[in-house]
Amino acid sequence: MAVDSVTIALVGSGGAGVMTAGQMLLDAAAAVGWYGLMSRSSGPQIRGGEAAAMVRLSPSPVHGPGDRFDLIVAFDWQNVERFAAELPLSADSVIVTDPAQGAVPAVLAASGARIIEMPIKELAARIAGGRVNMVGLGAVAQTVGLPRAGIDAVIAKALGKKGEAAIQASNAGYDAGAKEAAGWGLGLELAAPQGTGAVRWNISGNEAAGLGALKGGVRFCAAYPITPATEILEWLAPNLARTGGTLVQAEDELASITMCLGASFGGVPSLTATAGPGLSLMTEAIGLGVASETPVVIIDVQRGGPSTGIPTKSEQSDLNIAVYGLHGDAPHLVVGPTSIGDCLFTAQWAVHLAEALQTPCIMLSDQSLGQARAVIDRPADAPFTAGRLLAEGLDGEARYKRYADTPSGISPVAIPGMPGGEHTADGLEHAESALPSSQAADHQTQLDKRLRKLTAFDFGPHWAEIEGEGEVAVVTWGSATGPAREAVKRLEAAGGKARLVAIRLLAPVQPAKLAQALEGVTRVLVVEQTHGAQFHKFLRAHYDLPGSVTVFSRPGPLPIRAREVHEALLSLI
Repeated sequence: MAVDSVTIALVGSGGAGVMTAGQMLLDAAAAVGWYGLMSRSSGPQIRGGEAAAMVRLSPSPVHGPGDRFDLIVAFDWQNVERFAAELPLSADSVIVTDPAQGAVPAVLAASGARIIEMPIKELAARIAGGRVNMVGLGAVAQTVGLPRAGIDAVIAKALGKKGEAAIQASNAGYDAGAKEAAGWGLGLELAAPQGTGAVRWNISGNEAAGLGALKGGVRFCAAYPITPATEILEWLAPNLARTGGTLVQAEDELASITMCLGASFGGVPSLTATAGPGLSLMTEAIGLGVASETPVVIIDVQRGGPSTGIPTKSEQSDLNIAVYGLHGDAPHLVVGPTSIGDCLFTAQWAVHLAEALQTPCIMLSDQSLGQARAVIDRPADAPFTAGRLLAEGLDGEARYKRYADTPSGISPVAIPGMPGGEHTADGLEHAESALPSSQAADHQTQLDKRLRKLTAFDFGPHWAEIEGEGEVAVVTWGSATGPAREAVKRLEAAGGKARLVAIRLLAPVQPAKLAQALEGVTRVLVVEQTHGAQFHKFLRAHYDLPGSVTVFSRPGPLPIRAREVHEALLSLI
């Protein structure tokens, strides 16, 4: 009987080609109509070392990692112990191992998984130019029932630049692996794709974020490369150029954010991308953006911390610094995408909000969203584009007030070069005229208006994703949304009821809207990936949660899985 979901891990040392094989598997699955998700695990080294490509395939949309791995194919076992905890197995799992690479590590064998020996290296050596990753890919494809036609175009595209010999060698390796696996009968053949004819995308969260920023109107980016945000910059570099924009690789994060503020001051919607250590360095300049009311978008692709932490692993622990990390009273925007596809929407929305409200917007993605790839339905087009309230009629006798205390808190802005729009621009507190002032009345006025423009703004329904019904609610955010959503769907499939509230707008807070979303709820489960339950404490500080509250909080690098959230829900019911 065909299965509805299968989760596979390809493991090996650097150079074994596990990521290439995983990417080809995902691409081929997309070509035949399946959905999929590919995440990756590696050590902190730049090259070499242990690596794993983790792929989940299904005929239905995939929201997060599987509960356990159904199949592990190991090209070798180098340092696999370092991420063995990220490879949960059971007695129903299967481990395919090359006996020439040594015994299955005890930490994995203890699961009771079935072990199949396959001479992967020997099979590859029989082929001129043969590669172990293609042999492994063939075995996986045969096991899950991937049609042979699904891989042909993928191999040709991936290896076309290397010539016909490379393509033939890869096809031969693939066929050798498929032949070897033909008699295994593992019961892991995936159900047929649910073809709808709709366009699907194969995209990473970082690519989606870059596309969203571009669609939102960003035309300048300055950034310093940092794991796991660098792919945003790599994607934007050529695509910004195609739209007449510019990307600058700055010397550090301080230069990056100040370049973006300068470009934005000049009228160009701007963005930088970083991770936690970079965000720490940017906080003073982000405060400059708040004080000077200069829009800028900062995408923080979170990773394990503190300090250098775990650069290649995911966590949601930058929430506190994003919301509270600026000195002084500095109200600003903080948003968080709820899925890989939502990275596009949220980035586009972030640009719109920053420009409309003339303030910095921090977008909190993370490694499990940013560096993972997914086959998804094409996201709907969002209506948001960059737009500022520009000053008009500045050639009269009245002096332009850059920081006029308007009812909305949003002051018309003059772009440098506008006749009559000359004004002082710096980080000092100021009067409505923009001249520096240390007067209590001016400080109070400007504090009030900077807060009012955020609290009075109508963010519409986009502040959160709300699904389901019932007296039990899961409240979550960011990458924890996928597993939480799947857990709620499992509960519903078994006849239970639960709500999902995934908050996209973290700051400013929306207490009235959350109260409405949780009306009638008696039990709340908060789900997050931090050690100190930062999200739960943030909710307690700003919201009144109804009934009893249970917290499921765990730091990285272990991902949150739907099974765990489902079990937590069952314990509440």
